[in-house]
Amino acid sequence: MTKFRKLNRPTGHRMSMLRTMVSQLVKHERIETTVAKAKEIRRLADNMVQLGKEGSLAAARRAGAFVRGDDVIHKLFTELAHRYKDRAGGYTRMLRTRIRVGDAAPMAYIEFIDRENELRQSKPPTPQPPPRPALDPWTRSRLSRQFAPPKEEKSSESEM
Repeated sequence: MTKFRKLNRPTGHRMSMLRTMVSQLVKHERIETTVAKAKEIRRLADNMVQLGKEGSLAAARRAGAFVRGDDVIHKLFTELAHRYKDRAGGYTRMLRTRIRVGDAAPMAYIEFIDRENELRQSKPPTPQPPPRPALDPWTRSRLSRQFAPPKEEKSSESEM
């Protein structure tokens, strides 16, 4: 894995916490946590869904080495893989909710998108603008000169 937030924890505690939180996210499909933890969970959960979509034995072993529980692995490779088979990425959404009373930590919900009882509906995909026709170099040059400001000629008398 690449660079992580350290979250003020030793490596063993941090990885154990993230594994548990990703497993709980897959199991319940929505959890509330701090914003920093949610950003880390989002990266790992998206990787687990990618492994589920891959569907190979090697992917199942890699997912099994990270998440906890056979029911979680089964859900990754059946339900979530089928739900996101046409989606290229971005399987989770983070919604900031409140400031925690005890320590004023910003809290957020992290949830899977395209499911029942969503907190917010998914946005429709933005339509791509129509492709512009390719111009030959002569036409492009002529058009660029048309909109360019006129050149100012330097006179040697004004410099003296």
